[in-house]
Amino acid sequence: MLLHDTALVFGRYARQTLRSKFQILFGILMPLLYLLFFGPLLTGLPLGSAGDSWQVLVPGLLLQLGLFGASFAGFAIIIDKSTGVVERMRVTPVSRLALLLGRVLRDALLFTFQAVLLVLAAVAMGLRAPLPGVLIGFAFVGLLTVSLASLSYALAMKVGTPQEFGPVINSLTMPSMLLSGLMLPMTLGPGWLDVLSHLTPFRYLVDAVRDAYVGSYATAHMLYGVLVSLGFAAVAVTVGTRVFRRAGA
Repeated sequence: MLLHDTALVFGRYARQTLRSKFQILFGILMPLLYLLFFGPLLTGLPLGSAGDSWQVLVPGLLLQLGLFGASFAGFAIIIDKSTGVVERMRVTPVSRLALLLGRVLRDALLFTFQAVLLVLAAVAMGLRAPLPGVLIGFAFVGLLTVSLASLSYALAMKVGTPQEFGPVINSLTMPSMLLSGLMLPMTLGPGWLDVLSHLTPFRYLVDAVRDAYVGSYATAHMLYGVLVSLGFAAVAVTVGTRVFRRAGA
């Protein structure tokens, strides 16, 4: 029943997404602008990391796509609450876990698709990376989306208005982006900043994807990245499920 219910919820929100081409394409705009206008500035610069500038920048942009896109996914729940959709779902026998997973899996598919478009644009601009490394990058985007979308929906169930939701998300995502080294390796910064960045889980994902893009798979960065991303996803889905069950969502 869980799989059946999840498929029903996923299908509902997937159809909504397919009817909104604007949502599919606009979500990739910010990382694409970074790719077009920031990427050429890094060409040929010593970035203190293995690989060329594109192999450093593109993994960060992929995870930036998941970070910002999934973190703001909770706005959809706030809209559903205001239009009565959540109230109607409360009286159905559908699993509360399925109500979360259906939404989260839609988000993971959407942002992975946008990641594919971003990589294709990067290839046209000069990115060269092994296919297994690129696929590993997509897997990390999917896991990050599952984690952050689950927490975003949980937060959205707790707040009442977009005015409460937006500032909280902004205050969390911006420091996370700066400390994780999405744009540039943190090893370029002072030692204290490099140490501080290790307290951010996204740092481990960025390092892992950058290793994958240069063909290094059996590394400490890859091991830490896999462990952190799986652990983060497990905790986030657990938190999201508890909030949905308590709220009767």
